[in-house]
Amino acid sequence: MRRREFINLIGGLAATWPLAGQAQQPTLPVVGFVNIASAKDMRHNSSAFLRGLSEAGYVDGRNVVVEFHWAEGRIDRLPAVMADLVHRQVAVIAATSTEVTIAAKAANTTIPIVFETASDPVRLGLVAQLNRPGGNVTGITSVNVEIAPKRLQLLHELVPTASVIAVLVNPANPRLAETNIKQFQTAARALGLELHVLNASTERDFDGVFAKLIQLRAGGLIIGPDSFFTGRSEQLAALSVRHAVPAIYHNRSFAAAGGLLSYGAETADAYRLTGIYVGRVLKGEKPADLPVQQATKVELYINLKTAKALGITIPNTLIGRADEVFE
Repeated sequence: MRRREFINLIGGLAATWPLAGQAQQPTLPVVGFVNIASAKDMRHNSSAFLRGLSEAGYVDGRNVVVEFHWAEGRIDRLPAVMADLVHRQVAVIAATSTEVTIAAKAANTTIPIVFETASDPVRLGLVAQLNRPGGNVTGITSVNVEIAPKRLQLLHELVPTASVIAVLVNPANPRLAETNIKQFQTAARALGLELHVLNASTERDFDGVFAKLIQLRAGGLIIGPDSFFTGRSEQLAALSVRHAVPAIYHNRSFAAAGGLLSYGAETADAYRLTGIYVGRVLKGEKPADLPVQQATKVELYINLKTAKALGITIPNTLIGRADEVFE
């Protein structure tokens, strides 16, 4: 072989080496993280999810790609998001809210789904049973529905003279609303309280809700756990302060924004556990064999400034139990 031909041959092979190296780069698995709320509202929880994923050995951008999809409170957006994820055959769908989980299951029976929900997954038809879910779905539940009666008890403890209490639910999420109503009705009967159910599925409904509270002369308001309300917890807190209504919800931002009390599951812990489960699925474990876990950490937040404005005395024993007090 002539020297020039040899140089040209070596040069040609060298030119192909980067392309060959690129072709051999493994394609990273894609996790579709879908939530009914907004990125701003769920920033703390999405970080907890990534932390759990890293505990399982996966780091976004290094050995996995996490795509975040936010429905901004629009349930009608979910079918299109799910159709796209199924069409692209992502590795796992992280369905981090009840509405998203229902939409994910309706859209797909093969791609693994790991959910985070405050509802009963068996009652919702998401899994056959908790210890052996079966199918392509498993995940994490929090105790928000189970401790719903405790919210009524706490409110009754702080406003013992109130005989009329209202509960706010979202009729656009009927299965969750019905579950909460039953829980609160049972608790109200046990305490001898008159319970009224109020509905809101849009922000336009809120003014009517608080007008109805005044009309009923309700002594307090329980806001049922729902993703729609979570995304508007600061707005609801502001309305409760403006109308001088003792109110309780399940997430911290409500009390931080002026709501009287927040009592509920530590959602960040549930999201962290969801991330761990997604990592286990990425490693090859089957959702059918992964039992549904329950996040059991509960948090209490108290706004003493609001309590003082409402003329409510918070017992020192309750203050001592609080995870955080706002003054």
